[in-house]
Amino acid sequence: MSAQSPNIVASHYRIDVKIGEGSFGVIFKGYDLLRNNQPVAIKFESRKTKVPQLKDEFTAYKQLNSRIEYHRRYQQGQTSLGGQDTDDENLDVVRYEGIPKVYYFGNEGLYNILIIQLLGPSLEDLFDWCGRQFSNLTVAMIARQMIERIRLVHDNLLIYRDIKPDNFLIGDYEGTGQDNLIYLVDFGMVKQYRNPNTGKHIPYREKKALSGTARYMSINTHLGREQSRRDDLESLGHVFLYFLKGELPWQGLKANSNKEKYEKIGEKKRNTPLEELCAGFPPQFRRYMEYVRSLKFEDTPDYAYLIGLMNEVVRIETEGIEPVTPAPASSSSQAPSIDLRYDWMRLNDGKGWNWATNKKTNLNGYSQPKKNRPTPVSNLPQRKRTDKKLTDSKFPNYGSNYGSNNYARQQAETPERSHSYCCCW
Repeated sequence: MSAQSPNIVASHYRIDVKIGEGSFGVIFKGYDLLRNNQPVAIKFESRKTKVPQLKDEFTAYKQLNSRIEYHRRYQQGQTSLGGQDTDDENLDVVRYEGIPKVYYFGNEGLYNILIIQLLGPSLEDLFDWCGRQFSNLTVAMIARQMIERIRLVHDNLLIYRDIKPDNFLIGDYEGTGQDNLIYLVDFGMVKQYRNPNTGKHIPYREKKALSGTARYMSINTHLGREQSRRDDLESLGHVFLYFLKGELPWQGLKANSNKEKYEKIGEKKRNTPLEELCAGFPPQFRRYMEYVRSLKFEDTPDYAYLIGLMNEVVRIETEGIEPVTPAPASSSSQAPSIDLRYDWMRLNDGKGWNWATNKKTNLNGYSQPKKNRPTPVSNLPQRKRTDKKLTDSKFPNYGSNYGSNNYARQQAETPERSHSYCCCW
């Protein structure tokens, strides 16, 4: 905290109300006093925590925003690839967006502090407000954006490893024109899947500890297999089905311990046929699941194919329906030319989710733990970090004037595990 005021951090950010908390610490709404009181989110983490996350989050945000900015400049003709080694095969059509801006990382007193862009509610919040079931159209439109966010992570040689609705937030509601742009937040569990210096994929391993949220994690993760890009995409598929069905077959299983519950969830996933899991919904969702579950450990997913499946659903669901003007973020670059409204735009007699905002308990996506949400497990071994850094200059650098290798330093991880970050509902 500032010596001048207990409500000021990093010299010019004023702390306001608490908007969330979790295993890492507490999040407050705040204001940037140098930018006309621009709202921000301020995350506090104890410097004594055994597994600090905020520094890794800061690094990931800087790295991903570096690529977004480079991609924007490329599409505007302000830069070129310049012979750089990049995974971008179709820079003219891929969409890179939906990562919060990061303003500051540092420490004051007993806390690490991360200051990022303030966003709106999470998809889990919106799901609650819409009666815990989304329409086929809304799920397909959500899915397109979520796939694109995970592709951005993968294109930066990272896997996310904790897919869940709480970690996808929509833009704020203060007239920015990005109200329905979906953002990906919370990068405390990211891991490199490819060595940035050699290009070599991480090796396949077994007997790995649980990492992620058990409700949504892949079958291979339950089986103790090293995660790769395929697992992020399978977890996304479980989220899509959760939104379609209202709940998944493995929710609410009874067990005598968290470890037993985790095992039962994995067994139920393995024993639930896709034709049963996807019954009653557009066949594209089943084809999505079949594809991602067929991927091998090192396979590069066909993201365009997966987004195309969701585009098919949008076309079918909107056939014969009078279109409305779409929000800027509601369609992929290869999507149909029209979109209808997301379900949450129909709330309050069409006034939208943010009408009568004083009635909402959480407007900024950093939810308090709720009864129907996965809760952390503490008795399963988890990851242990090392002090080793990947700092070689060969790490991707997107543009000589913007990208910095400092943005792209991602802390390495050892195979050992020592602290739990999983959720076992």
